[in-house]
Amino acid sequence: MSEDRNTHRDGAERDGAKPDGAAVPDAPTPVGIDDLLERVRAGYDRVGPAEAAAAAEAGALLVDIRYAALRDRDGLIPGALVVERNELEWRLDPRGSHRAAEAVGHDLRIVVICNEGYASSLAVASLRQLGLHRATDLIGGFQAWRGAGLPVTSA
Repeated sequence: MSEDRNTHRDGAERDGAKPDGAAVPDAPTPVGIDDLLERVRAGYDRVGPAEAAAAAEAGALLVDIRYAALRDRDGLIPGALVVERNELEWRLDPRGSHRAAEAVGHDLRIVVICNEGYASSLAVASLRQLGLHRATDLIGGFQAWRGAGLPVTSA
């Protein structure tokens, strides 16, 4: 089997060209997850447990994105809206047809909570792309909330 200049035998592209010779748009430079988290977090101020609790008292929406097994094992934050990560954007987009009743506008203060504060940072980046410019996340996640002695109820 012969191989043209831009295509390997398995059909994979190389040298920035498609098998038909058309140029491939520049792909983003790969980045590791630690670098991605650092970049994402540089765009907003994260909050600690006490700040998250105070924000909730002032009307912010706490959003728990942990999966069911973690909620069952560790409990819930009273008053937090539970939205699993795979539904988050649909439920919090104020213009979305599947939005939660709490998703009242782009100015809503949202504190996203995952288990330890990693997935929530990536979720915030996505919410900010939807225009939810006041979204942030809880440093240390649910574990930090519980560790600070803040209220937790059984699932």
